[in-house]
Amino acid sequence: MATPQAPIGSGFGPASTTRDVIEGIDLSGKIAVVTGGYSGLGLETVRTLRRAGATVVVPTRDRARAVTALAGMDAIEIEPMDLLSPESIDVFADRFLASRRPLHILVNSAGIMACPLARDARGYESQFATNHLGHFQLTVRLLPALRRSGGARVVSVSSLGHRYSQVVFDDPNFEHRAYNPWTAYGQSKTANILFAVALDARARAEGISAFSLHPGGIVETGLGKYVSREQLRTAGVIDEHGKPIIDPARQLKTVEQGAATIVWCASNPRLDGSGGVYCENCDVAPIMLEDPGATTMADVRWLHGVRPYAIDPAAAERLWGLSERLLSQHER
Repeated sequence: MATPQAPIGSGFGPASTTRDVIEGIDLSGKIAVVTGGYSGLGLETVRTLRRAGATVVVPTRDRARAVTALAGMDAIEIEPMDLLSPESIDVFADRFLASRRPLHILVNSAGIMACPLARDARGYESQFATNHLGHFQLTVRLLPALRRSGGARVVSVSSLGHRYSQVVFDDPNFEHRAYNPWTAYGQSKTANILFAVALDARARAEGISAFSLHPGGIVETGLGKYVSREQLRTAGVIDEHGKPIIDPARQLKTVEQGAATIVWCASNPRLDGSGGVYCENCDVAPIMLEDPGATTMADVRWLHGVRPYAIDPAAAERLWGLSERLLSQHER
């Protein structure tokens, strides 16, 4: 039976940090894979999981940058992988599976946001391909290792930005409609949520739980490279001096506060036996029943919850089928 999409009273909140949510949790002997684990929220997630005792594998397309970011940390493995390259995902997965190790935690954190129209070598729109399809392929390929753990969690970092768009199943790659960078971002973030719903339903009996989440509005992640300072000021997330405004009650967070929900989903025992839910502020999020209409970045400060279309089981299954078809058309 699916876990209800409603807050559970976790005891944490929007101001909770990674140190708060990991306190008392021992991950010794556990193995985690964190995509995007060398910058922003991903880097803080790696630090926290390692602090709790986990061995962490960080796939990267920029090894030099990852080595620099992760310098001084032990029990960290850096491996090559590019989410826009199906071949490199297969190579990474094959290498991990060949080790015969279990995989206890998979955090799909890497992503791009609101970028100009670009396509990968297959012709797929880059945000959908990076944020969803690459992680879909990686997770499915790693399922044998996730099963081997006897109780794994897969965490997909989504966003309140899913409100910008449902998945447009008839044209996910903007081949027959005008491209809008925020619509494309929203579609990919809705896909992250639907993927967690479908994966949890399919793999729950094998001891695998899946979660998605909104980390909050965090300026200092490197994700907003295509968003101007003027846009950020207009949205009310930086001040007149260009400094981030920190107000967790309005979802404006530090990296440590933003990554807390990732770590909570990946490790908190209150979620044992649960899954398929979208979380925010270190708790299961409510459903956003009222349509917020046309929204902007500024609305991150007051909107909460998940839109019903992003947790619809039928849409989740439809996305799974679409993803399998898109990937099978370009198998090596």
